[in-house]
Amino acid sequence: MNAQTADRFLPGPGPDTGPGVEQPHASPGLVRGLVDNPWARFAARRLTRLVLSVWVLVTAAFAMIHLIPGDPVRAALGMNASQQVVNQRREMLGLNDSLPTQYGRFLRNLAGGDLGTSVTSGLPVSQVIGDRLPSTAALAVVSFLLAVVVSVPLGTAMAVLTRGGRHHGGELVFTSTSVLAATIPEFLLAVGLVWVFGVQLGWFPVAGRGGPSSYVLPVLSLAAGPAAVLARIVRIEMASVLNADYIRTARAKRLPPRRVYLRHALPNAVTASLTIGGLLLSSLVAGTVLVENVFAWPGLGSTIVQSILSKDYPVVQGVVLVYGTGVLLVNVAVDVALALLDPRSAIRES
Repeated sequence: MNAQTADRFLPGPGPDTGPGVEQPHASPGLVRGLVDNPWARFAARRLTRLVLSVWVLVTAAFAMIHLIPGDPVRAALGMNASQQVVNQRREMLGLNDSLPTQYGRFLRNLAGGDLGTSVTSGLPVSQVIGDRLPSTAALAVVSFLLAVVVSVPLGTAMAVLTRGGRHHGGELVFTSTSVLAATIPEFLLAVGLVWVFGVQLGWFPVAGRGGPSSYVLPVLSLAAGPAAVLARIVRIEMASVLNADYIRTARAKRLPPRRVYLRHALPNAVTASLTIGGLLLSSLVAGTVLVENVFAWPGLGSTIVQSILSKDYPVVQGVVLVYGTGVLLVNVAVDVALALLDPRSAIRES
């Protein structure tokens, strides 16, 4: 065999091994594993929703100032302010630029943590919000914890007591009371509590944020409605769980009642009620706006009302962004908690 014939039988370079062919660096199995992983799809879906929701919120907050009839700077400074002062303030706020320029600058400032400048005080909006946010957060968190601590044991106890149609009178009283408590607006309940426990009895302070006693009336005003709603939901879900087959099996094994209720029934009932709890937390955060004004609470709720009255729209814009972002983060936290407590929900959705 000569050299020319032998060259035809020698293995040559393959189509993917030539010197000009770039070799792949990522494993297709890793990418396919991420795509097939329900948790990865769940995280990507939630992150996409959060980013889109934040973008819509930011765009709506930006458009809020420009949709207000008239000149917001003139409205904030008053009719007695000279036109020169108004023009200087508009130039300082960048309101003389085109809308695309203002929108791009608004996004860049938000990325850097700059929420703008107050028209009336001249202070940075981030400073105004930073001074008031802890008061609102403390009020909302304490109220939500109280609502959960009261509603979960109360709903569970009522489900156990009224199981199988027993104690129909107690069920009627519980339902009627919870419906009444849930329908009373927070601000109306706050006014009633102020009049009874603050003015008539003098047990608690009615204005300002001081010691622990100053939290009692605002927290009760905010927590009463959510606690009543959540207690009803927990009772309904708990009553449904108590009729499940695995609960009958646990009773047939003569397990202690406390173990049946707390270990087997309650986690499943709370999982189903967690979504409602997240929605109640969002509404509770929004309810702080009116309750804070009733009790002169130094939080974001009283700040946004004062800013609306004084037409300080950059502060209103910043507070709306904080409230909206808080509600979105609460919804994401609830979705993650539901997925952790019941992984089947994430798998079914994917």
